[in-house]
Amino acid sequence: MAVATEPGEAFYRRLAAHAGLDFVSLDPTTPSEEGGRTINPLAARLLSREICQHFHIIPISYSDGVVTVAADDPFDELARDMAARLTGRDVRFAVTPREEIARAIEDQFAPAPHGLRSVGVIEEPEAAAAPSTYGRPLGQVLADRGLITEEELTEALEEQRRTGSRVGEVLVHSGVVAQSELTGALAEHFQLHVVDLSQVEPDPEALELVPEPLARHLRAVPIVVDDGTLYLAISDVLDDDTVAALREHTNLELRGLLAPRNDIDELMQRVFGSQYVGTARLELLNRFPDDCANRVITGSQRAFLIVAAVLYLIALVFFPIPTLVATMASSAVFYTAASVYKFKLTLASLGHQYEVLVSDEELATLDERDLPPYTILVPLYDEAAVVPQLVAGIGALDYPKTKLDVRLLCEEDDDSTIEAIRELHLPPHFRLVVVPDAQPKTKPKACNYGLLQADGKYVVIYDAEDRPDPDQLKKVVVAYEKAADSVTCIQAKLNYFNQEQNLLTRWFAIEYAMWFDLVLPGLDAANAPIPLGGTSNHFITERLLELAAWDPFNVTEDADLGIRLHKAGYTTAMIDSTTLEEANSDLNNWIRQRSRWIKGYLQTYLVHMRNPGRLLRQIGFSSWMSFQLLIGGTVIFLLNPIFWTLTTIFFFTEAGLIREVFPSFVFYAAAFQLFIGNFVFVYLSCAGTIQRRYFHLSKYALLSPLYWGLMSIAAWKGFIQLFTNPFYWEKTEHGLDQPGAH
Repeated sequence: MAVATEPGEAFYRRLAAHAGLDFVSLDPTTPSEEGGRTINPLAARLLSREICQHFHIIPISYSDGVVTVAADDPFDELARDMAARLTGRDVRFAVTPREEIARAIEDQFAPAPHGLRSVGVIEEPEAAAAPSTYGRPLGQVLADRGLITEEELTEALEEQRRTGSRVGEVLVHSGVVAQSELTGALAEHFQLHVVDLSQVEPDPEALELVPEPLARHLRAVPIVVDDGTLYLAISDVLDDDTVAALREHTNLELRGLLAPRNDIDELMQRVFGSQYVGTARLELLNRFPDDCANRVITGSQRAFLIVAAVLYLIALVFFPIPTLVATMASSAVFYTAASVYKFKLTLASLGHQYEVLVSDEELATLDERDLPPYTILVPLYDEAAVVPQLVAGIGALDYPKTKLDVRLLCEEDDDSTIEAIRELHLPPHFRLVVVPDAQPKTKPKACNYGLLQADGKYVVIYDAEDRPDPDQLKKVVVAYEKAADSVTCIQAKLNYFNQEQNLLTRWFAIEYAMWFDLVLPGLDAANAPIPLGGTSNHFITERLLELAAWDPFNVTEDADLGIRLHKAGYTTAMIDSTTLEEANSDLNNWIRQRSRWIKGYLQTYLVHMRNPGRLLRQIGFSSWMSFQLLIGGTVIFLLNPIFWTLTTIFFFTEAGLIREVFPSFVFYAAAFQLFIGNFVFVYLSCAGTIQRRYFHLSKYALLSPLYWGLMSIAAWKGFIQLFTNPFYWEKTEHGLDQPGAH
């Protein structure tokens, strides 16, 4: 009697040709040109051992969202459907001899070596489900276990259809299922081992095999080398490109150990924290030293200022009156030029829409499945009181939670805020990032640290008290599709939700209406450098990293980055979307905030004027002049008290000396400037309120010169601090709009 034998390779090659599919050999001795393939060991676990054995299939490759599955029967539609349902991905079959599939299953699903399990951090997957559970999708398994209700599963499936996200991700990010519960279910579903990273100290030998930047990019952390195998902590199956990148650094067998994504991030912060903070502090300085504010003034600037001061003193001694006349005349000319320039920008904006407009129809037709991942950086310090409002504000954003990467950046010594975040037990798209204590302790350094692990194609900064328009992220996505390729930042408008709290908050709201609704759109129309706002600026992440992100030594890192974007040939666009912030209602708190802003503008001016000729060549004459009048024009707030004092003295004494330094042509120029300057400031304030339709604030705009006086107080504080404590971050206290906060 004849003995039945397995069909030979020739049979499977003919079968593949008949089915129009590739033939793949999993025999390591088969050359690649004859169909030999190496299995992606991390993709193999997309299906459980039992499923693979039952249907005689095994995933061998994962690329561009498509799983290639080796099968001995290419016409088995049940197996194909099962593979697609259980992996949650598109499936492509390749024909492979059954005996090779059987050997591959044994190799790929070998248990973890005893030495690795004895470490005590590896959890074996629970026993495989009975054959009757074959074909049950993960969501149904979770429902059967009582982790979710049928109603929650139905809602998750609807979310999956709308956003293209996987059901498990939807359930976790909506807070229905804990991340650890999903990880456990996935481990059982795919028969993977789970690793408790809170108890792990990776083996230095393993860490050396994969460079940190690659491990960070891949989110695959080497844990240990055991018996010729490199074990990596992963949160999801790695595709073929990832495996190929790892293969460039090691020839060891690769095995994945499942862990929640946030646990992997925390492990990398723990292991590489000092390296990350070094990058956050020094990346700009190392790559673009001339653009870093780590020095207040350079040696050449110091020499120039000393020579200029000596020459001025000599002139003042030998030619006192002509020198003072020239000083007053040049100040009046500069003052008038800065005022006229702002007036020109305003006229360009009035009645025009220079923002990138996104219609309701465009938002309605947006396919959420095509939305990219989006990173939100929220720097926090002593903000425990406003954390609940922060979470509510971000939760109100109309964007798939599975595509959000919200990084709450807390300083290491800020125990109260860290504890407040942990007590909320936030879903995993909120990630607590603890920034190691290192100088300078500034917002830009914290943002640089958080950016290192960012997932998003785009990244935006929001402050703790921000309330962005719910559709702002979607508007930005559409705006980038419509904008020129050079656009690298899209700035939303800012204003305040507590503008009616007192006179100071009304003035603050008027100023922001002028700045974000008139001046910045005018700069956009003029193709001039735009000093960014401190929040709601949306960047292309890749380009932001290219520019070394923010300057950790500059206390108005936003304005500085706007200039550096322009120098690099990139542009900033405005969008018609608003983020509401909390206006400072306390005068001392307001002065601290404003003095920091003015100090930072002076820092920015000194940094980019280290080589005026080079700056002129980089950005062109019109942009160079805009920089002088807008950023350099900050000095106006320092000059104001001097002119006011001279005017007061002359009014009461009619001092002859003052009359001498203001001869007729200077007097008329100064008087013209006084009229023009105050008119422009009041006009801009009124026009801003009208442009934004804040008509109820227009009457308070008439009192703007008083607000200007407060700015001068803050300016002198910032100017002095520029030399005594240049990198000190004046903390702005939030939550003062709440009853009893003062």
